[in-house]
Amino acid sequence: MASTQSEGEEPVWGSQWPWERRPSIYDPPTLLDELLSSPLQLFTSRIYFALLHLREAPFKPPQNKPSIRIVCISDTHNNLPSQIPDGDLLIHCGDLTNNGTLSEIQVELDWLASLPHKHKIVIAGNHDSYFDPKSRRLEDRKSEKKPNFRGLHYLEGESLTLKFDGGRSLNLYAAGDIPEISGHDDDFAFQYPRTKTPWPNRIPIETDVLITHTPPRYHLDLDLGCDGLLQELWRVKPRLHVCGHIHSGHGRRKLFWDQSQTAYERLLASRKNGILGDLIPSSRWLDAVKVIWYSLTNLIRAHVGRPVTEEGGLLINAAMVYRNTTKIGNPPEVVEL
Repeated sequence: MASTQSEGEEPVWGSQWPWERRPSIYDPPTLLDELLSSPLQLFTSRIYFALLHLREAPFKPPQNKPSIRIVCISDTHNNLPSQIPDGDLLIHCGDLTNNGTLSEIQVELDWLASLPHKHKIVIAGNHDSYFDPKSRRLEDRKSEKKPNFRGLHYLEGESLTLKFDGGRSLNLYAAGDIPEISGHDDDFAFQYPRTKTPWPNRIPIETDVLITHTPPRYHLDLDLGCDGLLQELWRVKPRLHVCGHIHSGHGRRKLFWDQSQTAYERLLASRKNGILGDLIPSSRWLDAVKVIWYSLTNLIRAHVGRPVTEEGGLLINAAMVYRNTTKIGNPPEVVEL
C-alpha cells in the first residue's frame, strides 16, 4: 500500500471517530461508513465475527512433536523494529522499504539477518522496486551491485521445504504479486490487472504455509484484496496464510472453508444498496440469514465435540506500520503451528 505520510509526520493515533467518514480507502471504515454502505452487512458481519471468535482453533499443533513457533511481520517501510519475538521461523511479507532502492533494501536485509531465528523468509512488496526489473530505479539499473541475503531465504513465486526440531517440516510457497493499485504506474513492483489474476492453480496443493504480500478479498483487506487469491485459497486450504500490504487490515482471522464462510463472502461480494436498499427483500437477506444460521450451527457442533471441519486455517495480516503511515504501530504476530 502506498503511504501518503510526509517525512517526519507522526501518525494521528485514534483520530478517526465513528460519526465521521474515513479519510481514504486505506483507513478502516468508520461506523458511519458501514451504516451508509450497508446496515445489513454491518449487522451480519458483527455477529459473524463474534461467533467466529468463539469457535474452536482452526488447527492444533501435533501432540507428540514440538510445535513450530512462527513470527510474522510485514510492511516495515525502512523501520528496524527492536521488539521482534524469538521463534523457529521469521516471515517478512514484503514492503521492506519506501523507495525500493538496493541501498534501502540492504539495510533491511542486514537487520533481518541479525535476528536470531533459525529460518528467515522474506518476499518483496510493491514498494521494493529493485526486485522487479520493470520498476527498478534508474540508479540501480546502472549499478552492478546485487543484494546480499546473508542466509535469508528470498522467495519470488517459489516453494521451499524447511526442517525443524522433532523431525517436523513445513512446505512453504511465497509470492509478492499484488492487484494493480496505481493504474499503470511502474514505480510499484509486481502489479497485475485485477481482471488477469495470476493465482489460479499456481500454489502447490501440499503447501502448509502461504506467504503473499496481498491479502485475499474480503478478509483483513478493507475490500482491496484479490478475488483470484481467495479462490486459490479455497483450493489449497493452507494451514497458515501470512500477508501484509493493507496496513489497516492488521490482525488475524480464522478460516474454516465451510458454508458460513461461503455465505459471508457471497454477502460481501454482492452489491451494497445503502440504507434504503437494504430495506427491500433480496438475495442478500438470504445470505445474511445463512451466515448467522451456519455460524451458530457450526459453533454448537464444535462445542459438543463434533467440529464440522478439520481443514481450518489461520490468516494473518502482519503489517507493522500504522494505517496509512510509515510509522510502526502494530505488533508482530506469533503463531504455533
